[in-house]
Amino acid sequence: MEAAKSKIEIERSLQEELEKIVIGVPGLKKQIENSIDRDVSLLLKSIMSGGVLLNCSDIHIEALIKGSVLRARIDGVLQEIFSFDTPQHQRLVSRIKLLSGLKLNVDDKPQDGRFSVVFNQSEEIEIRASTLPTEYGETIVMRILNPKNLIDLEELGLRKDIYNIFVEEAQKPNGMIIVTGPTGSGKTTTLYAFLKKIRSPEIKVITIEDPIEYHLDGISQTQVNPKKGYNFAAGLRSIVRQDPDAILVGEIRDLETASISLQAALTGHLVLSTLHTNDASGTIPRFQALGEVATNIAPAINMAVAQRLVRRVCPHCTEKKKISEEELLIMKEEFKNVSDKINIPSINEDTEIANIKGCEYCNFTGYKGRVGIFEAMVFDDEMEDFILTGPSTSAIQKMAVSKGMTTMKQDGLIKVLNGLTTMEEVKRIVG
Repeated sequence: MEAAKSKIEIERSLQEELEKIVIGVPGLKKQIENSIDRDVSLLLKSIMSGGVLLNCSDIHIEALIKGSVLRARIDGVLQEIFSFDTPQHQRLVSRIKLLSGLKLNVDDKPQDGRFSVVFNQSEEIEIRASTLPTEYGETIVMRILNPKNLIDLEELGLRKDIYNIFVEEAQKPNGMIIVTGPTGSGKTTTLYAFLKKIRSPEIKVITIEDPIEYHLDGISQTQVNPKKGYNFAAGLRSIVRQDPDAILVGEIRDLETASISLQAALTGHLVLSTLHTNDASGTIPRFQALGEVATNIAPAINMAVAQRLVRRVCPHCTEKKKISEEELLIMKEEFKNVSDKINIPSINEDTEIANIKGCEYCNFTGYKGRVGIFEAMVFDDEMEDFILTGPSTSAIQKMAVSKGMTTMKQDGLIKVLNGLTTMEEVKRIVG
């Protein structure tokens, strides 16, 4: 039987103190300085609750030749927060391992565990802890799974035309919706947004995940356990016997999982899942690389979505600037093959775009929060027939664009014109 998960209780007085101090990274650093020479439990409380207040996705404690460094990933970018000496590092690592249910006497093997942070005796945020032995000691990464990050489809930052496609595909009774992108690109958030859209008392939704990242009312969720022989493939076989209407498969990693997922999509189920590919057109080659044949893939997939996350400009300090000649040329070149049905703001030499500055509110980065950029490839009869001819990834991309698909880069540039992000940020993420 699995041991009960450990919890860090954040007292109301500490939360109020942190809310006053932790406005940005300097505030969190100040709070750690106030806690460093006191109880290690208070130090960890300050780090974790400060990370939640700053909306960090991950907290890294990285072993160095002397001590360690604490870094936090905020809006997708790591920022250095604090440095610890060796004794402080050891105390902190031991405390995290104890809370996470990890073996304290094992420091030469990776370990994975979990605990939670509880605010006001009610709001519970799960933390996934992962240790890794390195040259100078154990490095720990803690992933913060804040249920506040579970958002609706309407909040993903979708253009109206892409939103309409998403809603239409989500309402279909069968077929597969694949969301692609690298780790940290927001795939899980998008999948859960789909689930929130389709869940209702009239349909049965089951998920199989590794691990269950967020808990949703009204759906059945199951977690794989490879040590006991319960992997994605084994779980899927059992799930299809549970008479589900929709199935979420956390990730398709192997041929067996791919085959069962595609068969489920072909036999009356709506299947949602993720793949690691660079873009939507890479979905078919990726399935084929796993060992599937095009005759099974093409009729099963309804839509392939590729996405990335770009940082939003800070609403407090961002100003406007006139677009440069070079930026204008880039825009015109990128938009020359865009469908007339896509609503693109008019651009000329007087067009204004965001110019970031930086302030305390955004940790002097000029950015606060993130928004998705998307491309959505719909598989209609024409696309299905085309895929059966064995085209290359670039040929699939050209076909999708000719049928009206906008690329992630184009979507990013539209968001630049709408004042949501910057040219530099789109270039950093998609080139």
